Amino acid sequence: MKHVVSISIGSSKRDHRAEVEIMGEKFLIERIGTDGDMDLAVELIRDLDGKVDAFGLGGIDMYIFAGNRRYTIRDSKRFTAAAQQTPMVDGSGLKNSLERKVVSFLKDDLGMELNRRHLLLVSAVDRFGMAEAFAEAGCDMIIGDLMFGLGLPIPLRSLGALSAVARVAAPIAIRLPFHLLYPTGSKQEHSKNKYTKYYEWAEIIAGDYLFISSHMPDNLRGKIIVTNTVTEQDVARLRQKGVQTLITSTPNLGGRSFGTNVLEAVLVTLIGKQPDAIGPEDYLKMLEAVQFTPRVEHLQPSLSA
Repeated sequence: MKHVVSISIGSSKRDHRAEVEIMGEKFLIERIGTDGDMDLAVELIRDLDGKVDAFGLGGIDMYIFAGNRRYTIRDSKRFTAAAQQTPMVDGSGLKNSLERKVVSFLKDDLGMELNRRHLLLVSAVDRFGMAEAFAEAGCDMIIGDLMFGLGLPIPLRSLGALSAVARVAAPIAIRLPFHLLYPTGSKQEHSKNKYTKYYEWAEIIAGDYLFISSHMPDNLRGKIIVTNTVTEQDVARLRQKGVQTLITSTPNLGGRSFGTNVLEAVLVTLIGKQPDAIGPEDYLKMLEAVQFTPRVEHLQPSLSA
């Protein structure tokens, strides 16, 4: 049995374990959270290194992207250095292909009209492929990187504006302690309701779920959420707030949607190459072969019911 483990600096309350069969291979997939304890995460990686088939790195990205530039987050180097034998991925190699595909799925499979739809993308630097695809589809976008990542109440309205800001801000941001950029540990369980007017303006809210939930207001009636990792508790919370439709870029595996880092780790195992040797076309071919499709849940009763 193949064994894939996601080591996350996020909350351990989101831990999960599933056994699934993919392309004839049996997989044990685990997510282990360390509640913000980076030292414990490094210790777990060192202990499991060489004993599992692939690591996913959760709760922190190795890189952020803007335009054609890639920036390495300083704190992530601790984890990659600890994995000497087992391949480690954070989902960024897959996001550019997978999450572009999600936007196509919304248009082609769900018949969703995206031109001029109001879109709140909570962060684009960790999902630049999705951001470009939504922009190409004609969405009226508010990009929340400065708001959700740095706490600055400045919405961005275009990818050009994001790239211009990133050239100045990214070299500084990647050197900051990661907990200042992203909710870790118990901070993942709290919501501040700081940017309510942008949630109210949006028809579609997209991006990292923990960023979305960090300022989620009580009323999200009729909204469409396009995101990644959600637990059963997250789905119940979205339903209670009135969300109409939930779409996740990763499929439901064993009762929940795992993070992109987990799915990339599974694909790396199946492809049998080191991550640096795998290109976007390899991921696309494997995604087609395993026939993974986005998860779609309609959370409210239909009007005709």
